Amino acid sequence: MIDHTAHTAPCDTAEPSPARKIIHVDMDAFYASVEQRDNPDLRGKPVAVGGSAARGVVAAASYEARVFGVRSAMPSVTARRKCPDLIFVRPRFEVYRAVSAQIRAIFAEFTDLIEPLSLDEAYLDVSENRQGVTLATDVARQVRARIRTETGLSASAGISYCKFLAKIASDINKPDGQAVIPPRRGADFVAALPVAKFHGVGPATAARMERLGIQTGADLRAKEAAFLRAHFGKSGRWYYDIARGIDNRPVQPHRRRKSIGTEDTFAVDILTHDAARDHVIRLAAKVWQQGNARVLHGRTVTLKVKYADFRQITRSRTQTAPFASEDALVQAALALLAPLFPTGLGIRLLGVTISALDSGAGVQESDRQLSFW
Repeated sequence: MIDHTAHTAPCDTAEPSPARKIIHVDMDAFYASVEQRDNPDLRGKPVAVGGSAARGVVAAASYEARVFGVRSAMPSVTARRKCPDLIFVRPRFEVYRAVSAQIRAIFAEFTDLIEPLSLDEAYLDVSENRQGVTLATDVARQVRARIRTETGLSASAGISYCKFLAKIASDINKPDGQAVIPPRRGADFVAALPVAKFHGVGPATAARMERLGIQTGADLRAKEAAFLRAHFGKSGRWYYDIARGIDNRPVQPHRRRKSIGTEDTFAVDILTHDAARDHVIRLAAKVWQQGNARVLHGRTVTLKVKYADFRQITRSRTQTAPFASEDALVQAALALLAPLFPTGLGIRLLGVTISALDSGAGVQESDRQLSFW
């Protein structure tokens, strides 16, 4: 295991206050690592979870596959071209959810302040922790060791005083490592970072920033708040703060879920309404069951359709109250499907999502002034 502190020059700006101790835990190639753990024949080999050799997209890639440039969300045909020996494995989400629950239970032994981002990553606020461990870096080591012992999988961690830097730090020593960015180094660390590596800054925004002469955090910090608001709207204030290493967002244990959905890519394009209808019924029923299990019901249903030429459309319907039954959700999804037929193109993917969910708002915790490291 690697433990590394990001080395930068001392910060010449005031440290954010109050200082919190936040860990971002990110499982290493989670889906692919589970498959390699459970099937010894896959160990040490390039593995892609999801899709197939001819269709679909990669949901996750093992580190052996990443060497060849295979990445998640990559079309399967592209992945195969980059890595001819790539082994495709169908996802087993019920297994991934079970392992994720194991990992979540480990987190809960250290803190109540857990904000899951997905099955394989979460923020932990360990400013106060159940084990009484003083240093957040030690908490991270213990959490990762427990994950290794109980699941046979490796995790990486980032430790910092805010969520933005903790998430960036978790990538520094992947896989199976951790890094810390303490408050005194936060602003200078951001200054040296290319804006394209900022979490939440996508390729389009990064290109837009570059056209404005902004390539690094230092360039961003040189811009006035009014300039950033003029060019980036409400996000301008976020960029202004982040350029100074400021992120006051709390870890939210009950972060509100925005949607629940599922989709399938088909081995053979769908051409008939009857075939599409059968799939939509199945997908809508699955979404209803997932929402019901979480006691979440939505007012909006969205149908996603991707055609054989990769053109993608969505159709939505919103009602005044949440869908009251599985049948009501199914019928609403089918009503969105019907006008799309007859179709001149085959359908390669269908998806159903519910949103505008009826759930409780997130609980925010007050910041606490504590000694940091």
